[in-house]
Amino acid sequence: MNFHHVISTIDVSSGGPARSVTHLIEAIHNTDSNIEIELSTLKSDNPIANHFKNNRGKINLFRFGKLGYSKDLILKLEKSSNKLFHGHSLWELPVHYMSKIARKKEIPYIITVRGMLEPWSLTQAKFKKKLALKLFQYKDLSKATCIHATAPMEVESIRTLGFKNPIAMIPNGVNIDDFPEAEPKKKQQPKKILFLSRIHIKKGIENLIEAWKLINEEERKDWKIEIVGNGDEVYIQSLKDKIISDNLINQIEIMQPVFGDEKIKLFREASLFVLPTFSENFGIVIAEALVSYTPVITTKGAPWQDLETYNCGWWINIGVDPLKLALQDAMSKSSEELMVLGRNGRELIKNNYSMESVAKKMLELYNWVLTKENKPKFVDVI
Repeated sequence: MNFHHVISTIDVSSGGPARSVTHLIEAIHNTDSNIEIELSTLKSDNPIANHFKNNRGKINLFRFGKLGYSKDLILKLEKSSNKLFHGHSLWELPVHYMSKIARKKEIPYIITVRGMLEPWSLTQAKFKKKLALKLFQYKDLSKATCIHATAPMEVESIRTLGFKNPIAMIPNGVNIDDFPEAEPKKKQQPKKILFLSRIHIKKGIENLIEAWKLINEEERKDWKIEIVGNGDEVYIQSLKDKIISDNLINQIEIMQPVFGDEKIKLFREASLFVLPTFSENFGIVIAEALVSYTPVITTKGAPWQDLETYNCGWWINIGVDPLKLALQDAMSKSSEELMVLGRNGRELIKNNYSMESVAKKMLELYNWVLTKENKPKFVDVI
């Protein structure tokens, strides 16, 4: 079998999708080393990878012009002999090219929507998205052989919008071997609360700062918040200004993004991970925190009811007050009580979200798309 993946960028600054796609392809090769996979994307300053470990995998980095137009990418897809196309994310031209060419060549294709059809996401840059839906996006999605969602709530959002194609629900996965098995020693003086993600308005960082301000100083005195990531500099400066105006500069620090071992170190040092997001299709950083023995607070804007089901964190309503109460509850627990939650989180990820299990499901999906035999249980058909 041979497959062709397409995504606009795999630059390290682009967040979860770039990591998810490259890790998925590596995991598929680990599952079946004979499969040939190409990943086509646009050139960037700092791509996550330039090549795959398996020589049957190839990364194509293409020059591009305005709005992501790339003649070289179009030519590559038109000449492709791959049996199946798989595009990641919406609204941008590379996956549109892939969809259009797939229909022309009668090649089956899958689109992973990456949370971009969630209600909150559709309210952002609303005019641009309405225009894109009318011009190409609705057709690309409605004609897809299958749409890939990463959580049950995302399946519901897609169906609510009227799409009738098959939908595969496969979560993102974590390379568990990258995260040490040994239990970490958590920072104690002060204890750390970590936010590590793209610094963007949808992540709810203002709510975190506001909730922290409402907690009394006695409860906060042994704790510190680290906000780690990249984003728009104007927005980041506005957060820094808020921290200063709220007199929290000694308790909340905004830090530059880190990657690889440094990122894992931050996850393992933290006593608590917080993602107060308005909307998240999966939230790979939540899984990475849990596999690092760090309990999580996140909102119902993210599909993580498992935090409550497996007793490894708090799944709360969106807003300042619910976040304040969850922070107070977490901070009232002893280090050992938090570690019990951390151990539960590690087991959850090992059992349900390993990259190996995700790769096997994706290959099962690919086989069904190509043969229409043995429909997987995780595919919803109406």
